Amino acid sequence: MEFCDECGSMMKTEGDEWVCGSCGFAKPRNAETEAAMTTTQGQEETEVIDVSDVDDRGLPTTEVHCDECGNDEAYWYMQQIRSADESETRFFVCTNCEHRWREDDH
Repeated sequence: MEFCDECGSMMKTEGDEWVCGSCGFAKPRNAETEAAMTTTQGQEETEVIDVSDVDDRGLPTTEVHCDECGNDEAYWYMQQIRSADESETRFFVCTNCEHRWREDDH
């Protein structure tokens, strides 16, 4: 990848030249410089890991009782819902039935 010496925009190849699509500046291509550039061609493919069956929302869990289904584990997160001088509110989402409630509801 080359960037324009005049305006800094990304350049594209046209034949034996690098040409800027923004300002029209052109400069000759250099085979040695281009050979040293990193490309995605020829790189090893990465292994795809199937995590579709993982039940993880990326949120921490805690031991708390769900009044809807009786489960004792829930995801939790904090959110500012009142003015900045008030404390945040903790919200829970049951890991079993996905019932939602906030800490001050109980």
